[in-house]
Amino acid sequence: MDARSRDRAGKARAPGAGRHPGATAVLWLHRSAHLLISVLAGWGVYHLAREEVDDDERLAWAFLPIWVLSAYVLLPRLNRVLTGIYVPGYYIGRTRTADGLLGDPINVAAVGTPARLTAAMLGAGWTAADPLTPGTGWRIVRASLLRRSSPAAPVSPLFVFGQKQSLAFEREVAGSPAQRHHMRFWSCPPEWRLPGDLVVDLVGAASYDGRVGLSLFTLQVTHRIAEYTDGEPDLVVTALRSQGARVDVLRHYSTGYHARNGGGDAIETDGGLLVVDVREGPLPEHSGEVPDGC
Repeated sequence: MDARSRDRAGKARAPGAGRHPGATAVLWLHRSAHLLISVLAGWGVYHLAREEVDDDERLAWAFLPIWVLSAYVLLPRLNRVLTGIYVPGYYIGRTRTADGLLGDPINVAAVGTPARLTAAMLGAGWTAADPLTPGTGWRIVRASLLRRSSPAAPVSPLFVFGQKQSLAFEREVAGSPAQRHHMRFWSCPPEWRLPGDLVVDLVGAASYDGRVGLSLFTLQVTHRIAEYTDGEPDLVVTALRSQGARVDVLRHYSTGYHARNGGGDAIETDGGLLVVDVREGPLPEHSGEVPDGC
């Protein structure tokens, strides 16, 4: 290939080379809007904090807007920018939060259709989580404040393969809205394989919410998970075995590690992966109930 051909090939592979001008304009407008909002939020936090420091009297009212702007605008935007630089975009056995932070470890995989997996989970006594909407979000906030049971409360979105969870299930503990077992699943891309050339249909993350608190990285109100995450897959697998699922263990699927998830919670895993096969188990009557979006 001569220099001219290499130059043409390089231009053809240049980022955005084939993008429609209208799409490029919308993308830049979107980025500009995000930048403007971030700058305004930062200015607001700075201004309010300076007023608080300079004023002889404490401005109790200033705490709320400072926290809201910092936790729900400024810090999430900063995390998105930074994680876009240093967090790999490919699969590494960890989920990601909406702000780009590394989330819970992937510790379960499933072979079988989403409908059959849903049937097995529901048949074993788990509840499908409601989709997260303003209405369901308000209901879980109200249940938490009033300490009322909310067995189908929505779960926060986590991302694998660039997609939000396909399925989400939970089991409430003692009727407490703050304590529950969670199980999220993501559908795998076509032809995608685990280490060792193992083909699975879904990968999942099981975790246990122990209490409600503030995220270490964004200061947002969130559920805090238990540190030892390897105990949760065992609970899920026991439930699926009761529905006829076969279980294998993929040892050394990843290196065992201690880390923190997107909320700042300490997590610990030995690097194993439990693989459940739900293709040949009995199909309960409610096999068609597949959660929509979760």
